[in-house]
Amino acid sequence: MTTHPTLTDGLLAPEPLERADTIPSAWYTDAFFHAFDQHAVFASTWQYAGAASRLTTPGDYLTATVGRSSAIVVQQQSGTPQAFYNVCKHRGGPLAMDACGSSRMLQCKYHGWTYRLDGSLRGVPRFNRTELFDKRDFGLTPLETSDWEGLLFVRAEGGGPALSSAMKGIAERIHPMRLTDMRFYQRITYDIACNWKVYVDNFLEGYHLPLVHPELCDAIDYSGYVTETAAHYSLQHSPMLGASAYGNAQSAGGNAWYYFVFPNFMMNILPGRMQTNIVLPLAPDRCRVLFDYYYPAEEMRDDPDGLAVRAGADHDFSHRVQLEDIEICEFVQRGLESPAYDRGRFSAETEAGVHHFQDLLKAAYRSRLSRHGQ
Repeated sequence: MTTHPTLTDGLLAPEPLERADTIPSAWYTDAFFHAFDQHAVFASTWQYAGAASRLTTPGDYLTATVGRSSAIVVQQQSGTPQAFYNVCKHRGGPLAMDACGSSRMLQCKYHGWTYRLDGSLRGVPRFNRTELFDKRDFGLTPLETSDWEGLLFVRAEGGGPALSSAMKGIAERIHPMRLTDMRFYQRITYDIACNWKVYVDNFLEGYHLPLVHPELCDAIDYSGYVTETAAHYSLQHSPMLGASAYGNAQSAGGNAWYYFVFPNFMMNILPGRMQTNIVLPLAPDRCRVLFDYYYPAEEMRDDPDGLAVRAGADHDFSHRVQLEDIEICEFVQRGLESPAYDRGRFSAETEAGVHHFQDLLKAAYRSRLSRHGQ
């Protein structure tokens, strides 16, 4: 495997926060790392697919991204979901081209091959004259599938922690709120002109809040903003000061919990609502962020009109914050591409989450290199 001059033992070694440098700018800008991240980071980690509650009937499906590949998560006759690569075994066509849907069988949108819900090949149009062909050899390729608190995740390669281990302690920490009581409401997509790691770095610190997000600072107690780290995730949390920013009195007196699960999944958990974010790399200098909004199932059922008003206020406020983040992240990307910058230092008071993420990234890089004899 071809390597990169910055993948040295010195630059890959973990360092204590107080003495650590940030990762090299090339890790954000060089096309090598866009490809390298797919194998070193995304193939072996859990990738968020969506809400389990959206799969209620056999044949219901969601599509998701796993590294460079598309996946389809299908509700089985047994009542459990199973993910497959969203790739027909004929010539690589897609089984689904939309984000969600329902079908009694899966059909390739290119040439019409059909598959049962369990991934076995069922129908092969116009193949009567093809010799030495056995349908049993052309079933869909499965992906590891797991459910945590009503959220579905898929993984291409095993060997890493079980999903329950990666998420250990989160459900207990946010009690009495229960994520299993939340239901998907809507998805908002942002395409951003920055590397995926720039967006993650930005999410993981409150250092920039007073300058970039003054309105958000009016909603939370910035003096009580705390960052904690665990084996596979980090948590930023703060008391909430009032309801004005989110348009609902449930916010006052509660807590804002901002979880990041390595490598690219976030949960913004607030009283009576949750946002999940998944950050998808598109190019060395582009990423896509999918925001899923969740609200209590009871409220969605009993007060849909009131919820629409509250969700609208939530979205408006969140959108303003996202536009602020997008603007600064795109400026940072340009700064990282400048010859004036390579590596910086961390604020030991406010950037523990960024340091933690970058150490996990280094560990993923070291693991990939050791598996391939580098």
